[in-house]
Amino acid sequence: MNSKDRVLKAISGREPDRVPIDVWYTPEMREKMADHLGVDDSRASEEKYYPDPVQLELGNDLLITTVGPAASYYMSDEEYYEDEWGIGWRQVDYGKGIYTEPYKHPLAEIEDPDEFEIPDFSKDERYEEANYLVDKFGDTHAIVGEISCTIFELSWYLRGFERVLRDFHTNKDFVKKYFDKLKKWAKTAGTKLVESGVDIIFLGDDVGSQDQMLISPDTFREFLKPVYAELFESFRDVKPDVKVAFHTDGNVMPIIGDYVEIGVDILNPIQPQALAPDQVKRKFGDELTLWGSIDNQSTVPFGTPEDVKKEVVSRLKNVAPGGGLILGPSHAVQPDAPVENLIAFYDTVKNSGSYPIRSSK
Repeated sequence: MNSKDRVLKAISGREPDRVPIDVWYTPEMREKMADHLGVDDSRASEEKYYPDPVQLELGNDLLITTVGPAASYYMSDEEYYEDEWGIGWRQVDYGKGIYTEPYKHPLAEIEDPDEFEIPDFSKDERYEEANYLVDKFGDTHAIVGEISCTIFELSWYLRGFERVLRDFHTNKDFVKKYFDKLKKWAKTAGTKLVESGVDIIFLGDDVGSQDQMLISPDTFREFLKPVYAELFESFRDVKPDVKVAFHTDGNVMPIIGDYVEIGVDILNPIQPQALAPDQVKRKFGDELTLWGSIDNQSTVPFGTPEDVKKEVVSRLKNVAPGGGLILGPSHAVQPDAPVENLIAFYDTVKNSGSYPIRSSK
């Protein structure tokens, strides 16, 4: 069974040959892994859209192409840079690596969404990577078209986080018109990706913190849920069997049912210190695939290889039975993680993740 078959079978709620794998790395961690493995990057250097050889060698079952605001992360080597939306980004060095964050919000002072223009996402050149991956790897791997930072995150990148939170309560008409305009980029980009033949369309907006939601469930339902529902329906109008994945960090248990109701097939990243994977599986496992779920806050960066192995085995026993699991760290692995811990992850999944898997329940 190849990677594509493995992922699609797991998403369908059936058991493939083994649990699918997906791991993301920050640029620094990716280089650590490449050095450790002695990976040959020559083809990736020569072929513009060739996938990361580290992920291919280690056995990632999904290949992701990203369009839109999420592509602004690590977009430049400059300490300060600006993306096509006019959002100002800065690189923050925390000692062991660098992360990027928005610092300039170009729409902070606008009073009417008609005052700004959205970048043109209809241009075919934006989707060259998607077309390449579908053409070259579409028979062997599950291809994911990502348009994360879809509405809510983009809204505050452009306008400022606190200002958008105030808008929800004091400027509701503005927010509805603002989100209605922002959804246009996502509809255009998502449609183009679906037309290219991706297996999974991947949206995302973080609406959860470590222990609670960033916005109330009622606010989510009033402003965001209808927009997502419209987008999902439009993508399925193009390709009825396309799978919809959604990324949101943190504790979002109060609205997982809402995601399922409007057609989310896969929820990412199931951050285990905020959202218990076994509880999500018990409550929504018949309708939802869990993607991620390995602790990237503690176990992966600060645990031992044995700690990683124990957590992987726990997920396999408590979440994997019946399918519906794509296993990986709950976000991009940071450069303070030991390479040995990642090797332990891959080895444990490959050695212990073959079906049938007996549940511990």
